[in-house]
Amino acid sequence: MTDTAPDFTLPVTGGGEVNLSALKGTPVVLFFYPRDDTSGCTLENQDFTRLLPEFEALGVRVFGISKDSLDSHDKFMAKKALTVPLLSDEGSQVSEAYDVFKEKKMYGKTFMGIERATFLIARDGTIARAWRKVKVPGHAEEVLEVARSL
Repeated sequence: MTDTAPDFTLPVTGGGEVNLSALKGTPVVLFFYPRDDTSGCTLENQDFTRLLPEFEALGVRVFGISKDSLDSHDKFMAKKALTVPLLSDEGSQVSEAYDVFKEKKMYGKTFMGIERATFLIARDGTIARAWRKVKVPGHAEEVLEVARSL
């Protein structure tokens, strides 16, 4: 895949903003998840937090993205002792740009939400690998393995 990753600027936990194009030259992992403090999303964030030192040793930046507010992200991080910076995509523009804002069904109701997906962005700003409809167990480890090959 040689698609250029859609550029964005989003607010990040801890203050400030993250601009993807400003990170060119650095590999980046973006993992999109549906909601703070739900079981699958908590596990995914904990897995990336546990592996964050290994990603950092490779020079890879890791960010989680959901539609939750920064306030929600801050509470989630404090409650679960998470260290991966979280980006707030409240308007869902970035989720739409990465084609992860989808129609979902739960308990017989249809609604729009984020479909769990991860993108590994190479140093040149292209998408090196995309994982869609992610299943959480073992996922962060698989992303780390692929990141080692960049």
